[in-house]
Amino acid sequence: MDFLTEDCTLYKRLFSVLLLVMLAVPSFALRLASAQSDVDAEAARVRAKVEGLGTNTKVEVKLLDKTKLKGKIIGVDRDSFGINQVGANSKLFYADVAEVKKAGGGWSTKNWIILGSVVAGALVTWTIVKPALCDGGAQTRGPC
Repeated sequence: MDFLTEDCTLYKRLFSVLLLVMLAVPSFALRLASAQSDVDAEAARVRAKVEGLGTNTKVEVKLLDKTKLKGKIIGVDRDSFGINQVGANSKLFYADVAEVKKAGGGWSTKNWIILGSVVAGALVTWTIVKPALCDGGAQTRGPC
């Protein structure tokens, strides 16, 4: 009888350990799957940005390890894209990239032309309108 009791206790322990493993493993797998989906979503965002910029566009790339690269996009693949940095080509995987943005960031030539046109228009308007409003210096109110 003693032999049967020991076998039963052994089976209970084995069953408990097996049940514990069966419950614990899926929770770890869920965490890993969740982390993987976050990485995939970030890589998809970077890929969409790179494809939107297109090839021969000057870009600034910030990698996950805080390294910054500047160059032109020379090719776009499914998993990676290439940039040309002063004659040297680099292949970057979307999963390794934290941020991609168009290089420059300052005002474009178009913006400077518009600003110059507005200033010139304001000066011409002032030179024409002021003599008409001031009436040769007889009035002392307004812009005179």
